[in-house]
Amino acid sequence: MEQNQAIVLFKEQKIRRTWHQGQWWFAVPDVVQALTDSANVTDYIKKMRSRDSELSKGWGQFVTPLSIETEGGKQKVNCANTESLLRIIQSVPSPKAEPFKRWLAKVGYERIQEIENPELAQERMKQLYEEKGYPKDWIDKRLRGMAVRQTLTDEWKERGITSQTDYAILTADISRATFGMTPKEYRNHKNLPEKSNANLRDHMTDLELIFTMLGERVTAEISQNEKPAGLGENRRVAKRGGNVAGAARKQTEQELGRSVISDENYLALGAPAKKLPKKKGGSDA
Repeated sequence: MEQNQAIVLFKEQKIRRTWHQGQWWFAVPDVVQALTDSANVTDYIKKMRSRDSELSKGWGQFVTPLSIETEGGKQKVNCANTESLLRIIQSVPSPKAEPFKRWLAKVGYERIQEIENPELAQERMKQLYEEKGYPKDWIDKRLRGMAVRQTLTDEWKERGITSQTDYAILTADISRATFGMTPKEYRNHKNLPEKSNANLRDHMTDLELIFTMLGERVTAEISQNEKPAGLGENRRVAKRGGNVAGAARKQTEQELGRSVISDENYLALGAPAKKLPKKKGGSDA
C-alpha cells in the first residue's frame, strides 16, 4: 500500500483511510459497517440518507469519492473527513454509535461553557498537555505562545490579511528570519511525519517556543505602529520581526555555546526523541 494510504482498527473492524488535501479521509462504508454489522452496508447507507434530510440533500458535501486500495485493487470509495464523518455517525441508529454521540454532546456542551468563560478553554488545554506528559513550565510557555499568536493573527486581519495561504506565507517569513528555516523545513528537521496533523510548536523546546513568541510579538508590535497595507508590506514587517528574534537567538547561542534549534520531537514522550543528522552550516541551515 502506498504511503498516503493506511488502515486503522476500529474495534475489530478495519477502516480504510487515505490522505487527501492535508488530512485523513475515511471510507464511509467501512465505518458504517463497523457501527452496524449490516449485511448490506450499501442499502443501509441509502436508508440512513432517506431518514436524514440533511444527509440526503447534501451528501456530496459530506463525502468525496477517493481512490482506495481494496482486495481487487484500487477503486473509488465514498470517503469523509473527520468533521463530516462525525456528522454521518449522528444518523446511525446503533448502540455502537452511542459513545460517539455522547462524546459529541459533551464536546458541544464544553464549547458553550468556554464561550461563556474563556478561561475554561485554557484550563482544558493545559490538562490535555499534562495528560500527554509535557512539563508544566513548558505548558505555560506553550499557552502563552498561543495568546501571542492570536494577537498577531488578529492584527493581520486588521491589516486586511484573511487568506490562510497568506497567513502561511507570513508565518514562514517570521520563521525563516528567526530560525533560518520555514515551518515545513523545521518539521523535516525534527523528523515529524509529513502526512500528520502534528503541530510543530508541540515539538519545540522551551527556547524554541520563546524565540517563536518573540518573533511574532515583535511583528505584531511593528504592525500596530506602522499599519502596513497588503501582503507585500506585511511580509516586510514579518521579516523585520523575525530578524529581531533571529538576532536574539544567535546571541543566545554564542552565550550558551550551542544551537538553540533542536532536532528533537515529542512523538514518544518518555522515550529518546527521534533525531535527524545535523545540517551543515550551523543553526541557520
